[in-house]
Amino acid sequence: MKIVITGATGHLGQQIVNQVAQRVNATEITLGVHTPAKAAQFSEQGMHVLPLDYRNQDSITSVLQAADVAIYVPSKSHDSFSRVTEFENVIGAAEKAAVGHLIVMGFIADQVNNPFDLSAFYGYVPRRLAGTDLSYTILRNALYADPLVPYLPELIERHNVIYPLGDASLSFISLAESAAAFAQVAVTPALWTQNMYTLTQERSYTMPALAQVLSDVSGQSIGYAPVTLKQFGEMYNEGNEGHMLASMYAGGAQGLLATVTDDFRKIMGRPAQTLPDFLVAELARQA
Repeated sequence: MKIVITGATGHLGQQIVNQVAQRVNATEITLGVHTPAKAAQFSEQGMHVLPLDYRNQDSITSVLQAADVAIYVPSKSHDSFSRVTEFENVIGAAEKAAVGHLIVMGFIADQVNNPFDLSAFYGYVPRRLAGTDLSYTILRNALYADPLVPYLPELIERHNVIYPLGDASLSFISLAESAAAFAQVAVTPALWTQNMYTLTQERSYTMPALAQVLSDVSGQSIGYAPVTLKQFGEMYNEGNEGHMLASMYAGGAQGLLATVTDDFRKIMGRPAQTLPDFLVAELARQA
């Protein structure tokens, strides 16, 4: 089996590589990366590392050539137009390279009425794939739980969760759990009969409930005092990401980031790790 993974040096991509490597021999894994030097540790394990430029369809085609399974993790661009252009190159390359099965990362903020800056891209993905002859699976992630860990000291200092969500709730999944699901789908053809899975923990959290979880795991009192969307965007505009983040929580305030499913259980045969258990384990690991 030849499994190709793109975006293999990113946060999710690296964990997908590690999970796939637990299921197949390293020599069966090919990685398409923008900077091969950053994947040296994978090359040393026997994986094939090839340069990949999402802007060049021929570059993608050469990496995907004759792949039994290809896992596409999008680049970290902040607008839908760039990602749709990139995705069109991936689709064309997958067709030319005769990819057996394409696995694509999605996100729950893909609704037609979602103001999130990237919702157009995530909504485009299933519609575009449905119009191809490719065999494919989309894995829609909930919000990653991981950023809550480095964010916790700031929330303790503020004594409050400040997400502008109002009464709405958020659902989460950890990077590790998402990666495990990607790898399991990649090596389990029986799971390919379902075109889309949504990876979440088995409950969502209102902001007071999230504040209580963070209080419990930290031993500090954390409440809920939301800022405005404008304030949030200005506060977290590092790398010009402020508007994108604020637009995501604008969708969240409409209840569009609260999706909960048991799809992770269907894939892995067990429930996803709960948010409190994840946070406790991560804080202990970093202590």
